[in-house]
Amino acid sequence: ILDRVLARTSWLSCNTAEAAEIAGRGDVEAVAARLLSSHCPTAEGVVIRAGANGCFVRLADGSAQAVPGFKVVAVDTNGAGDTHIGAFVSALSRGVPPFAAARYANAAAALSVTRHGGSSAPTDQEIQTFLSHEERSVHGGKQGAGF
Repeated sequence: ILDRVLARTSWLSCNTAEAAEIAGRGDVEAVAARLLSSHCPTAEGVVIRAGANGCFVRLADGSAQAVPGFKVVAVDTNGAGDTHIGAFVSALSRGVPPFAAARYANAAAALSVTRHGGSSAPTDQEIQTFLSHEERSVHGGKQGAGF
C-alpha cells in the first residue's frame, strides 16, 4: 500500500529513520535522490527532517539544500515533526519557494519544542517574529545541518 501512496504524492516529508526505512541507508543526498526516483516519481520534492539539525530538501529538478535548524532549549519534542510538516505545507500553499518554506518549517518546529504538550504549534505571527529576530541576530541562532 505504501508504494501506491508514495507514487501519488506531491511532497514527501519524513524523518531520517523513515527515509532510510523506505529508501535504504546512505548519505542524505543519495537517500533523497532514491526517494524521488524510485518511490515518489511524480513528487515535486522530498523533505528529510533531522530534528534540531534542520532538514534536507531535494526537488524533482535535482536541486537540493540542507536547511539548518535553530538553536533553542527543547522541553518537549512531541509534535515537532507534525508541526514541521504543517508549517511547510502552509508556506508552500502561500507560494513560498520550497527552500524558504523549509526554513519557515524549521522555525515552527523549533518554537514548538520550547513548549510542553502535543498542541504546541506556533502561530504564523510567532514564526514570523522568531524569524525576524533570528535574521537580526549576529549569529542567526542557526546550527549547521548535521547530515
